[in-house]
Amino acid sequence: MRVALLFVLAFAATPVFAATGEDLFGDQCSGCHSVEGTSSMTAPDLKGVVGRKTASLPDFQYSDALKAKGGVWTTGALDAFLASPQTYAPGTSMTASAPNAEERNAIVQYLETVK
Repeated sequence: MRVALLFVLAFAATPVFAATGEDLFGDQCSGCHSVEGTSSMTAPDLKGVVGRKTASLPDFQYSDALKAKGGVWTTGALDAFLASPQTYAPGTSMTASAPNAEERNAIVQYLETVK
């Protein structure tokens, strides 16, 4: 009985499913964003976003706030933006955030692979 209880406690402390960055992107981001190479009316495409100049896709109308922000989408910039878009670029159109640091990191790592 004691061994069974320890097994149950150990199993309960182990996550049954660890979501990947791709899974998290699908769950949290793909309602608006694509990684297929074409922007939607709602959001810019994120294929090749890491290393790309901010607000630079010709097929998307970015907010003035994001245009004014300038710079390049580094992993650090993406992390800061996803943590709090309105803090990163006050007035940006994006209102959704990814407050969980581990999930945000997984999403950013996934975006690094989408070329």
